Amino acid sequence: MGRWPAGAQERLQEAAIELFTERGYERTTVAEIAKRAGLTERTFYNHFADKREVLFPDQDRFIAEVCEAVGAAPAEQSPLDAVLAAFTATSDWFDQRRDASQRRRHILDAHTDLRERERAKMAALGEAIAGALRTRGISDPAATLTATISVAAYQLASARWLADPQHATLGHHLHTSFDDLHRTASTW
Repeated sequence: MGRWPAGAQERLQEAAIELFTERGYERTTVAEIAKRAGLTERTFYNHFADKREVLFPDQDRFIAEVCEAVGAAPAEQSPLDAVLAAFTATSDWFDQRRDASQRRRHILDAHTDLRERERAKMAALGEAIAGALRTRGISDPAATLTATISVAAYQLASARWLADPQHATLGHHLHTSFDDLHRTASTW
């Protein structure tokens, strides 16, 4: 038997997004999130450091998976294409959570402190990708520049994905954003 109830993290995330949507982020407590999920506050804190972190699930795992994929990319693959492939490899997970991602986006957009937390998470992603590129032998400033523009392209793809009335996949929007990046870079 697992240490914590099966599916506890997902239940807490869903309960938090529901409550933040219904009552507002500021008016929702950790105790209320745990109760809605049918769990204890202690279980909440076993999974998340604070109320804000429930909106950034599995960030460390996501960063690790992206960096592992960048590091494992074929040597002949360009740095940008290696990062695109890494992002695309994780996109199915997001596609399966589109509705929750849209509700989460609305919550983040409504709160400056949460957007700041998101920017910090994206900066950490960029730093980790730059490190993975350096490990591949890409020197700076190329590694840092590639990581920075890749994260920007990822954010643009995510925004397009969430706003897309046709419900194209995140992978589709990632390819579109990176194609835009390639076209723009070729005109410099």
